[in-house]
Amino acid sequence: MEERLQKIIARAGVASRRAAEELILAGRVRVNGRVVTELGLKADRQKDRIEVDGKRLVSEVPVYVALHKPRNVVSTLRDPEGRPTVADYVRGMGARLYPVGRLDFATSGILLMTNDGDFANALLHPRGGVPKTYVLKVQGVMSEDDLTPWREGIRLEDGVTLPAEARLLRHEGDKTWLEVTLREGRNQQIRRMGEATGWPVMRLARTTFAGVTSERLRPGEWRALTVDELLHIREAFGVPRRIRGAMMGASSGPVDHRRAAGAARSSAKASPRSAPEADAPAARSRTPAPPRAGARTGAGAPGAPGPTTAQPRSRSRANIATPGAPGPATAQPRSRSRANIATPGAPGPATAQPRSRSRANIAAPGAPGPGPARSARTARSETKPRGAETRGPRARGPGRH
Repeated sequence: MEERLQKIIARAGVASRRAAEELILAGRVRVNGRVVTELGLKADRQKDRIEVDGKRLVSEVPVYVALHKPRNVVSTLRDPEGRPTVADYVRGMGARLYPVGRLDFATSGILLMTNDGDFANALLHPRGGVPKTYVLKVQGVMSEDDLTPWREGIRLEDGVTLPAEARLLRHEGDKTWLEVTLREGRNQQIRRMGEATGWPVMRLARTTFAGVTSERLRPGEWRALTVDELLHIREAFGVPRRIRGAMMGASSGPVDHRRAAGAARSSAKASPRSAPEADAPAARSRTPAPPRAGARTGAGAPGAPGPTTAQPRSRSRANIATPGAPGPATAQPRSRSRANIATPGAPGPATAQPRSRSRANIAAPGAPGPGPARSARTARSETKPRGAETRGPRARGPGRH
């Protein structure tokens, strides 16, 4: 379908229509390799090759956004005075979005933004009669009779306004809150209507535009329009012509709670652990482990009664009792010797065994348990070969020669 060249350029997100006309007049636009310098030329964006500054145009994906415009923000893309603009809140969308209409600098509320020119023009055209609902606070105590001029039309400098829907909300001392719905879009119309009737407007916010509300949106937040909202706007005003392929938000219909729960579990599994959780294993690894009940150092053999107190750590085999021996009566000292470990069936030692790496005190199966503790020298003398017993003892004491 053929369209005007400036409209195609604006839809591609390069510039507005007025700026696109300046690009054409400056000779920066080419159609099928030919420079175009006259306005009104039509082209088919599907068949013709359109270039701006040597770069071929590619149509953007349609985007429809609802922004809760804060106060003291300009409803334009650029401001010569350097004030914040609505474009600052929708950066990073990957498309050049511009506002559908405007809100005053001191007025907050819902503001639609899009890159679809037909969508914006249809909602702004006077014959569309798009409803816009405002909540305002005026100075003074109003009654129902004071709302009659608002409902019938008020004469302003640029003519009589269309009848508006107005109702009282509440009173706060000497101030009144109203809700007013307009079907026309004049510059600062609500404020001028208040001045003309003697009720100056102190606070003003737009809550609804073309059926789209600012509910659940804080000032400065935005969201994409849902499929239901776009279908409602198209049924009422004929735009957008195509919904498929547009960037839209979630449907406002029934929610599949099973799918939502599954998505939440998946995101929880995929999310990285926090820093304290990541450091927890390292902290536990530095904490000394408690002594195990079945430790080898203090455990008796099968059939032997367990010790009355905790056993010390010992690596010596000297205290190992034979099978069937009762367990030790007292706690064993910490020793690397295994001499104090009782064997099954052997009686336990009467006293604590010294630390020794000798195995001389290990009792054989069925043998009585060891007696009192002996020195390592005595233990070594008992382990000498049989031939050593034939030698005579060395002379000791004063009679040695």
